[in-house]
Amino acid sequence: MTKDKYIFYINGMHCGACVLLTESKLKEASGVVSVKSDLKTQTVEIVGDFGNKSTEEIAKELSKIIEKDGYTIALEKFLNKTTKNKWSNFKIAIPIAVIFVAVFVLIQKMGIVNLVDTSNVSYGTTFMVGIVASLSTCMAVVGGLLLSMSATFAKDGDKTKPQILFHFGRIVSFFVFGGIIGAIGSVFTLSVFSTFILSFFIGIIMLILGINLLGVFGWTKKLQPSMPKFLSKHALGVSKINHTLTPLLVGVATFFLPCGFTQSMQLYTLSTGNFLNGALTMFFFALGTFPVLALISFSSFSIKNNSKSDIFFKTVGLVVIIFALFNLINSLAVIGIISPIFNF
Repeated sequence: MTKDKYIFYINGMHCGACVLLTESKLKEASGVVSVKSDLKTQTVEIVGDFGNKSTEEIAKELSKIIEKDGYTIALEKFLNKTTKNKWSNFKIAIPIAVIFVAVFVLIQKMGIVNLVDTSNVSYGTTFMVGIVASLSTCMAVVGGLLLSMSATFAKDGDKTKPQILFHFGRIVSFFVFGGIIGAIGSVFTLSVFSTFILSFFIGIIMLILGINLLGVFGWTKKLQPSMPKFLSKHALGVSKINHTLTPLLVGVATFFLPCGFTQSMQLYTLSTGNFLNGALTMFFFALGTFPVLALISFSSFSIKNNSKSDIFFKTVGLVVIIFALFNLINSLAVIGIISPIFNF
């Protein structure tokens, strides 16, 4: 078999989850031997045997495989005018984001839920972060796993049980692993300054996540931290195990997939220093992701394929950025570096 190497540009990648998802999907294409996606350069390296097909034909075939997940493959770098045109969507996204944040701050002032103080994150906050995460591209790989698993078991006529096992495994594992992380945090007594560093770092991660969701600054993608790729790949590989309990294992494995929101909450959980607090923090986060993932379970629902997806992601990105800035400012105020600016 003759193996040739091709390098294509890929549009739509925002985070490490996108890298894993595109690699996983493209590896299943006929003739493909290896795939390596690069978030920084927005390219994908394909090695394989495609016979006498032209490079254009190969690009079109590969693009069809991942376009339903919101990605596009091309021979040339996507033109800047596409990004420039998307700037106009801020006219709609900014007002929506401001209203969204204003309503949440009002709810907080009413004492219903603490939204922006990283020194005392409530379970209501983690639930809301879970909702935002489930609607972001960071959950693309989880949604992709769920859709693939659903299709596989649907062929055997089993549509309901696998879904129940997946969501049960996901929610229970987040509770258990969250508790373990919290218990580990109890071993290390964090000083006020250490807590500040951790909270500030979480704020930075959230800020980078928000900027990446805007889809206009490609250079920020390389700044986003992620779980080691080898660990994420093993977690992703669980879905390929052919067993009755596979959906349960896939649900458990999602705890280790590269979602920036999940990793931010895992870092916060470490600072709780308590098994129950850590467990409940991750439990409510997983519970927040449940509605959208449940919808994905029984439909082909996909925000990324919607014509208004760019406006949606810009709105979510702006909301995440605003709350990240609130968190950063409050962290600086708690440590005494600056005077309190927001009286939330």
